[in-house]
Amino acid sequence: MHDVRYELLNPATLVSKQVTYTERRETVLYRLFHDRRAVTAGSVLVLLTIICLLAFLSPYDPNQLSIMDKLHAPSWAHWFGTDDHGRDYFTRILYGGQVSLAVGLLSMLIAVSLGTIVGTVSGYLGGVIDGLFMRFLDVFMSLPSFFILMILNAYLKPSVQNMIIIIGLLSWMDVARIVRSQTMSIKEQEFMLYARSIGVKMWRTIFKHLIPGVMPSIVVAASLNVANAILTESALSFLGLGVQPPASSWGSMLNNAQGYLGTASYLAIFPGILILIVILSFNVIGDALRDALEPTE
Repeated sequence: MHDVRYELLNPATLVSKQVTYTERRETVLYRLFHDRRAVTAGSVLVLLTIICLLAFLSPYDPNQLSIMDKLHAPSWAHWFGTDDHGRDYFTRILYGGQVSLAVGLLSMLIAVSLGTIVGTVSGYLGGVIDGLFMRFLDVFMSLPSFFILMILNAYLKPSVQNMIIIIGLLSWMDVARIVRSQTMSIKEQEFMLYARSIGVKMWRTIFKHLIPGVMPSIVVAASLNVANAILTESALSFLGLGVQPPASSWGSMLNNAQGYLGTASYLAIFPGILILIVILSFNVIGDALRDALEPTE
């Protein structure tokens, strides 16, 4: 029989002595919106994302060759100049940004989903299951992930979809460790002990109570994971193992710019600066989220 005391101990309805969950959420949002670092970084990311999504408004075809316009310096006609095939570099930057951001966000979703499930199940069950999961995790973490990425991406047909899956499947371990440690702490709290004592099913407990409880840590890990995924994609594309021509990403554009550093340095400067800005912005947001969710004061 359903016990009303369980609802009173349910974290969704439990009221703290000092502050309710709604008030706590509002406090976190207040800290974020009054953190100049977070506001600046978030504004930069939103602006860049919108501009990249509006790439179709450009009057130039990103893949249209024009040998007569080869390696033109930045001008009013071509804001970022043209590349070695006469293509408008600003347009290719925008379409490349779509690929880089998509790889970062989608691979993050895979990594966070897998890491959250493994971490919560391992931390909740404990014992032998937890030991097996952790040894499996140790094996994964001891492998040189980037070299495995290179091997798999070279063995499989190079594509954005394969790159997203590979990066996601090889970057979930840190998330799992963070979620596991948080789960082991939360499961000893009073409402969790009571839920187990009255026979609440494990999966309901995990998805309804445990995961919401570790969500702050998941959000911080996700923001940092996006930055790492974008950097990994850029490195793979720079080595020629990522996005294949005629498509572009910021990493592949850096790769193509290697031969023109002395004569057309802007080919490397623009995608390099954008990669730096995006990764820095995600890292700043991750730090701001951690400070807002777990203030030291």
